[in-house]
Amino acid sequence: MLVLSRKQSERIRVGRDIVVTVVRVAGDKVRLGIEAPPNVVVLRDELQPFTPLGAVSISAGAAVGISDAAAVGVSAGAAGSISAKTPVNSN
Repeated sequence: MLVLSRKQSERIRVGRDIVVTVVRVAGDKVRLGIEAPPNVVVLRDELQPFTPLGAVSISAGAAVGISDAAAVGVSAGAAGSISAKTPVNSN
């Protein structure tokens, strides 16, 4: 696992198409902005991917990678804001 330190407004690039920005740091809470193509699934770890009717079901204990989730039709918005205590913004 790569561990990086970032300050507010600093960014991290993941590959060519994903950018993670530290939007705000307040106390023990960090707000991240994630820019990713629509075919990349971006979920908080505690959330389960949505599986459309007729798609392959995913058991709650299964580890699902980005390519696996895309294969069953899971998608996310191009950009969203995630924090530990607020829901994911969807586009």
